[in-house]
Amino acid sequence: MQKYTFKEHFIELKNRLFKMVIFFILSFSVCYFFKEYIYDFFLEPLSELNKDGQRRIIYTGLAEAFFSYIKLSIFSAFCLTIPIICYQLYAFIAPGLKPPERKIIAGVFALSPFLFYIGSFFVFYFVMPRAWDFFLSYEGGDTVLPLVMEARISEYLSFVMQLTWAFGIAFQLPIVMIILTVIGLINANTLKKKRRVSVVIIFIIAAIFTPPDVISQIALAIPLLLLYELSIILCNLVEKRRS
Repeated sequence: MQKYTFKEHFIELKNRLFKMVIFFILSFSVCYFFKEYIYDFFLEPLSELNKDGQRRIIYTGLAEAFFSYIKLSIFSAFCLTIPIICYQLYAFIAPGLKPPERKIIAGVFALSPFLFYIGSFFVFYFVMPRAWDFFLSYEGGDTVLPLVMEARISEYLSFVMQLTWAFGIAFQLPIVMIILTVIGLINANTLKKKRRVSVVIIFIIAAIFTPPDVISQIALAIPLLLLYELSIILCNLVEKRRS
């Protein structure tokens, strides 16, 4: 195994960070150029409920729309950059790993973006439509003046990004479990014994990261439970490979 000095490690890290930043800047430029198409895509769950064509989205500050487009472009660019970040991190640490460890870590970094995108699409196409139904159920009502929802663009996009991040990160559960198994903090038998406790924790996490309706909470809890079972299988495979 080739040895490197601290300076060589630092230069290698700087070069890989530079590549990440360059790709992010290019992605941001492309995303900002197509910002209106991306904006329409993010508005799709809400626009599906606009059957009468009377619903609209507003902004109340002079620069609110501009900064909302900037924030949306940054978010989209970062989502596109995630595979590049994973590859560059793997390429940086791979020379210091043994061949069995290298295969495991390569699988971890390859699986991480995939799980993030699955979580993002799941929340976008399954959770958000039901969340909007819940929030819009407060419109009208038996009040002196009817309640009407006119969403601000900044609040809407922030909420969508928050949910996307929550589900994308939550779907990293198998990755976290594999890493903890590799460094020896947990094992498959421990995960099996703590299954009941994990179910409770998962439902608490689902209640925190989702809108206050049962459907959205269950929509996050069920995939996390399945991912927990997948984590047990993957951790068992990692243990067998290491042995």
